[in-house]
Amino acid sequence: METSRRTFLKAGALAALVLAAGGGIYRATHTPGPQRFVLDGEARAALDAIVPAMLSGALPAGAAERKAAIASAVEGVHAAISNLPLAVQKEVQDLFGLLALAPARRLLTGVSGGWFNASETDISAFLQDWRLHRFALLRSAYSALHDLSLGAWYAQPASWSAIGYPGPMKELA
Repeated sequence: METSRRTFLKAGALAALVLAAGGGIYRATHTPGPQRFVLDGEARAALDAIVPAMLSGALPAGAAERKAAIASAVEGVHAAISNLPLAVQKEVQDLFGLLALAPARRLLTGVSGGWFNASETDISAFLQDWRLHRFALLRSAYSALHDLSLGAWYAQPASWSAIGYPGPMKELA
């Protein structure tokens, strides 16, 4: 039996339709619920690079103190994200997924060699670009990174003295 070109194309188109319909039905019936935010791998490296750029001028001068302060702020960001509603955690996870993916990172941030090799100047430049970008989506991504970083930093009692905050008022008994 000889197959003509037209028969072959019809069979291919029919098979594509069946696969598309099957995929659509599967996605409609098996939608996974939102999952908790996980900070690992390149996402952690991105945050380890972004936090010092966001906190430039507020971090301690000593290398050991600076490293500990950055690690504490990164953990604070992770804790803050973990306390957000699951739908928001999913959006933040998507943002960090883009920052972790090499082609997207290169296109959106201009950081080509990975987060471990990125200079604070390059990171500050991409953050400034996002802060003033014409697309609202990138401006809101900047705002999320900014608010999470600064919120985690200033939630720590160790950073209060630098801004003259005496701490929460004591309850009178």
